Amino acid sequence: MPCAETSSPHPRRPRYSPSSAPRTNQGGALGFGNYAGDVLHFGQAAEQLRAEGVDVRIVTVSDDIASDTPANSAQRRGIAGDLLVFKIAGAAAEDGLDLDEVERVARRANARTRSLGVAFGGCTLPGADHALFEVPDRIMAMGLGIHGEPGISEAPLGTAAEVADALLEGVLEEEPQREVDGYTGRVAVLLNGLGATKYEELFVVYSRVAERLDQLGLTVVEPEVGEHVTSLDMEGLSLTITFLDAELEQYWTTPVDTPAFRRGAVTDRPARTGLIDADEAAAIVPGSAESQALAGRLTEVIRAMAACAVENVTRLGDLDAIAGDGDHGHGMVLGTSGAASAAEAAHAAGAGARTLLARAGAAWSESAGGTSGALWGSALAAMGNALSDSGDADPDALVAGVRRGAEAILRLGGATPGDKTMVDSLVPFVDALTTARAAGASLSDAWAGASAAAATAAEATSQIVARRGRARTHGERSLGHPDPGATSFALLMAAVAAELALPTSMTGELS
Repeated sequence: MPCAETSSPHPRRPRYSPSSAPRTNQGGALGFGNYAGDVLHFGQAAEQLRAEGVDVRIVTVSDDIASDTPANSAQRRGIAGDLLVFKIAGAAAEDGLDLDEVERVARRANARTRSLGVAFGGCTLPGADHALFEVPDRIMAMGLGIHGEPGISEAPLGTAAEVADALLEGVLEEEPQREVDGYTGRVAVLLNGLGATKYEELFVVYSRVAERLDQLGLTVVEPEVGEHVTSLDMEGLSLTITFLDAELEQYWTTPVDTPAFRRGAVTDRPARTGLIDADEAAAIVPGSAESQALAGRLTEVIRAMAACAVENVTRLGDLDAIAGDGDHGHGMVLGTSGAASAAEAAHAAGAGARTLLARAGAAWSESAGGTSGALWGSALAAMGNALSDSGDADPDALVAGVRRGAEAILRLGGATPGDKTMVDSLVPFVDALTTARAAGASLSDAWAGASAAAATAAEATSQIVARRGRARTHGERSLGHPDPGATSFALLMAAVAAELALPTSMTGELS
């Protein structure tokens, strides 16, 4: 978030003077809300940049007090606190601090930021004919997320003053001790609308927040009221407070000029140079005739997966809306469609199996985003690494590739069977596929049996309470419903089994 200093400090506080730390190291800081998909995608990007010699730091925002306990604050979600943390970090970078110092300031801002939200109704995804969730009349859902997740608990709907009091009391439970570590009772405040709760209502709530803060002896610094971190058309609002010290206050009050957030007068500065242009995609080196033939068969398989995702988009979205944000179906359509397009282009350019799967995996990850996009993309790339651009269509190599892809998902996602994730159907699938192939079954028959095992395991997740992923914050709400990730995996594997059963010129070689 680009920011610029004015020539004079903020009039109410002395300008903070950082220590004379060296300002030599260069690189980038990646900031994002603490969601599993973001952690995976940004983590992969950071690994790629570090491999190219770029110093990259990661700062996850974890301000949502409803999503975990104070002892586990690092595991909390990032919600509207993103705005304050990124504004402060951006101002620190613009002020000339080096990467170590920018990272330090961003982490300190996150550690001093707390948020709590309340919903009166769910949001509606584009193309959907109903909201992700509904809140009963005269009830409000406490502890909502910004991706359309329902609240973690419910409470009677009060007046605007009572809503303000509930939010404020929740956030202030974690106020730091005053006159310790630079905190003197000065706070940055954001009252944030989530899409359908408009400014008139927000200002009514904020008037009560400001009154209460004054009564408690807290001084509000540059408050913000408006729609800054929204969730489509969700009815609701959130309250965020950053407990300031002199340094954080300086960077919070610095003028800012971005497409999404502007405040104060930003002075001109010289243009910065040194940006690196990179060729994103190297030309494809054609594979052997055998590997190109296998690549063609893999393209047909990925097309079948994409068709399956389209067919089941509503079903998967509805499952995900129970304890998540309802976008799993759309994410699977985007991921599989992107992978299919990339596979088709790579096959047309003569790619072998290894290169085709690498391109398809990268496209899946880029197109879908989220946790599933990162995991599926990594799995396809890992599967490709078990194959070759010069080898033939070896069924055992394909099975080894499937196992390697599963290992990538287990390693990156960190889930284990019983956590109510895709892993609950993935592991039985891989075990059944490997066992059947070792017993002499054809690849087509082994895959069909393994997909049936995956379907059974996916349905069994309905009896599991989620322990990982976004659904974990909603406790037993997911009980009685199968996990969307496990379900989509089983559906896609069944589609692959049907495709492998079709007669093709490769049937004999993939047996």
